[in-house]
Amino acid sequence: MAKAQECSKENAVAFQEKMNKEYADPDESPLTKEDIKTFKSLEFYPIDTDFCVEAKLVATPNEKPFYMQTTTSRKPRYRKYGELHFTLKGKEVKLDVFQSMDMMKMEEYKDYLFLPFTDLTSGNGSYGGGRYVDLTIPAGNTLTIDFNTAYNPYCAYNHSFSCPVPPEQNDILVEIKAGVKEYKKH
Repeated sequence: MAKAQECSKENAVAFQEKMNKEYADPDESPLTKEDIKTFKSLEFYPIDTDFCVEAKLVATPNEKPFYMQTTTSRKPRYRKYGELHFTLKGKEVKLDVFQSMDMMKMEEYKDYLFLPFTDLTSGNGSYGGGRYVDLTIPAGNTLTIDFNTAYNPYCAYNHSFSCPVPPEQNDILVEIKAGVKEYKKH
């Protein structure tokens, strides 16, 4: 999981290199055994710092845990951690950000936040089921979101995975031409 906290072309390039390395590794890759044989690289939108935004985080500490919908019958427990408010391409955006009830118990992921979303490229350039950005709980009430680090759920590559479905309220009415594109077998 990549943590998108600082925006720079260098960080976005490092994210892309890390993703390609993981996907080429048969022990880590979500690709099928057949697809990994011909895998060369994921496709990414050109890095664009306009898709790096400062968001105001409004924490929602009294939210109760819930079972998030997935692409299968699996129902992982999350809680809404807060709302992210920002402007993107001239539009006001509000997204819910979540914390996994299981992952928050692990030292390595206790500050991990999960941002699933869809946008106007979903199914038209990017994966139709939406994409994700990994974030870290900030010290204050602002958070940097770098959509250049948006990635596809594993089920975009292999239907044997169970992936959280972005909630309806996290549909962004902007084309997010940043991050990983829809996977096409090469």
